Amino acid sequence: MNPQTINSGIYLTEPLGYDDFLYLWKDASLVITDSGGMQEETTALKIPCITIRDNTERPITAEIGSNVVVGTDPEKIVSYGKKALENEWKEGQIPELWDGKASERIVSILLEKSTHK
Repeated sequence: MNPQTINSGIYLTEPLGYDDFLYLWKDASLVITDSGGMQEETTALKIPCITIRDNTERPITAEIGSNVVVGTDPEKIVSYGKKALENEWKEGQIPELWDGKASERIVSILLEKSTHK
């Protein structure tokens, strides 16, 4: 990874693999994104997230998580960014069943269904 600094604390990078990408933002004070995956990742880690789109296919991240969907209005982006950086962000919750045990639940259901034939 060879980031180019464009301002204090702001870097441009080439696309990164998951591990390098996670390392980059896991301790962030704020993430600004248009990525649905990042909305989920930041919610799971309770990192303030500003989504610069008009809607989201992951509404739970905005309903109870740490994400706010603001569109592309620069004033809104800056306003929410200041709130995050001044620790005035909403208290995000991790959605129910986001516990890393989905595969265990799926296997349990499959085993249960296969024994009821």
